[in-house]
Amino acid sequence: MEFELTDEQVMLRDTVRDVLARNYDPESRLKVTDTELGWSRDVWRQLAELGVLGLGFAEEDGGVGAGPVETMVVLEEIGRRLAPEPLLDAVLLPGALIGLVGSAEQRQRVLPDVASGEKLLAFAHAEPGVRWPSTDLATSAAAEGDGYLLTGVKNPVAHGDCADELVVSAVLPGGGVGLFLVAADGEGVSRKTFRTVDGQRGAQITFDKARAELLGDTADASEAVRIALGHAHAGLCAESIGAMEESLRLTTEYLKTRKQFGVTLSKFQTLTQRAANMYVSLELARSMSLYVTASLADGTNDPVVASRARLQVGRAARHVGQEAIQMHGGIGVTAEYPVGHYVARLTAIGRTLGGDLDHLKVLSARVGDYDLPEL
Repeated sequence: MEFELTDEQVMLRDTVRDVLARNYDPESRLKVTDTELGWSRDVWRQLAELGVLGLGFAEEDGGVGAGPVETMVVLEEIGRRLAPEPLLDAVLLPGALIGLVGSAEQRQRVLPDVASGEKLLAFAHAEPGVRWPSTDLATSAAAEGDGYLLTGVKNPVAHGDCADELVVSAVLPGGGVGLFLVAADGEGVSRKTFRTVDGQRGAQITFDKARAELLGDTADASEAVRIALGHAHAGLCAESIGAMEESLRLTTEYLKTRKQFGVTLSKFQTLTQRAANMYVSLELARSMSLYVTASLADGTNDPVVASRARLQVGRAARHVGQEAIQMHGGIGVTAEYPVGHYVARLTAIGRTLGGDLDHLKVLSARVGDYDLPEL
């Protein structure tokens, strides 16, 4: 298997890295995240002009038609710079669902505007009291004329505060899970927005007989949700790798410059060994991120593969983050210094679409599927 990026993928990575580096340093990022929106529409426009927002969409739907590798390359750079732009939440995940189950008319009506940056989406799927990977939904759809009316509560909805249109999961009248397009400011839709621990935004969205349009004509979209979430798991892994890599870089640079007892901290063997262990965790996580991305590129979207990657990446992120804070000392948790913000983002990712225990349960439930080795 080829693990090296192609020349085109390297060019994409370097271009995105350059755009984000020009727009974000620790000080400018804090200013942007403290605004009401929490991210920059100017940066969003630049990403749209590069074609980044259309990476996951087919060419006939106004996109680029790129594969999982290109998407993960970009998300790794998002994590490296800690860019707050909602690429995964507002484009890739809900856009993938429209691409999977939407009709040709729906795809061509919505996705080109998303790829150009003119429209923001959000996937309203999680519900209060329901933990991943449960698919039990309380939100219901009732037929009304040629459409549907949705009733229920979705929380948390990542970046649901700024979405123009929502992709909502709900139980169909005849059973099964349907996916619906709902105008975010439509009648019967109310939003309660909040900030998350990593400085991003979310919303609790209540639907009270909100008018909705069924995506496609499928009787049950559960498989499409599973496929889209498989790509989202890989995206979260890729973003974590970028954030961990930068956390390690910040830590090693600090050890080389901070002095104690007249010498730099890098002279203390215990600290250099701990930094080396951080590097080992990072590389183990990188291998698992490559594993899940390569599986998707090969056409395999396996929940077990996703949980394997999320578990290893999550454990590595916790180790790298905690060590980065410890070796920085008090400065590591100040708002002005970036390393604490990287750890906050890694912590938030570790609770998105299941935590370590949730993924461990998925894997332990499948232990019986494998034969025991014989010595």
